[in-house]
Amino acid sequence: MGANLFTIALVQMRSSTDPAQNIADACDMIRKSAARGANLICTPENTHLIQTNREPFLQTIREEENEPALRAIGQVAQETGTFVLIGSLVIKISPEKAANRSFLINPAGEITARYDKIHMFDVAINTKESWCESDYIQSGNRAVIAKAGPAMLGLSICYDLRFASLYRTLAQAGANILIVPAAFTRVTGRAHWEVLLRARAIECGAYVLAPAQGGVHEAGRRTWGHSMVVDPWGKVVAQLDHDEPGVLMADLDLAKCETARTRIPALSHDREFTLS
Repeated sequence: MGANLFTIALVQMRSSTDPAQNIADACDMIRKSAARGANLICTPENTHLIQTNREPFLQTIREEENEPALRAIGQVAQETGTFVLIGSLVIKISPEKAANRSFLINPAGEITARYDKIHMFDVAINTKESWCESDYIQSGNRAVIAKAGPAMLGLSICYDLRFASLYRTLAQAGANILIVPAAFTRVTGRAHWEVLLRARAIECGAYVLAPAQGGVHEAGRRTWGHSMVVDPWGKVVAQLDHDEPGVLMADLDLAKCETARTRIPALSHDREFTLS
């Protein structure tokens, strides 16, 4: 790994209501990604569980200190000597609420950063599909950047993607890779996924890494897949063109972030203004 060169892998999953199987699948794909030379491996939102029924969901999830996914993936990170960004695990924080939480794990198997999803997916997409994430998830209130080798990662989760100010804040604080682990719905993914990812990359002069859930899950949820890597000029440099589980690899040149930000220094051009 050179000063600016960084090999990444995005793990695309179809998580089920069986945490043990999901964890096993994630660990298997992390090992395969590391064997192919990845320095940073990212999994999607809800890596260990997709469960749409509230009661079994609350009965299944665990507190952070008792979460088997953290132990298992931490061991694999240490075993393979890689950084692993767990897109999110749903962590119990009270009898009725959970946090939708990302974790960065270093090559020693240690948690070096946590991020709780800030923006809740409370939407009515159409007459057949609506979601109210805030019914069972407690929103976070902290933006987080974290170092992984030569990269500074700006952490986010799924619906956060629609809030450009979060990514601008992360980029202005030094993030040159923006992580967007997701479980986008099929309807919104088809319409908005690529254009939003490319917009965030262009606005911030940063790489955007988007590992996704894909397909029809046991609980009936349909997710878009199409994991994607976008460069700081807004070019899609790697993508999966399907919703099947798999691994997407890409080589990043972090010097391209500085080049893009020099050519169009929009991150330093903020001005105060009033609305009249």
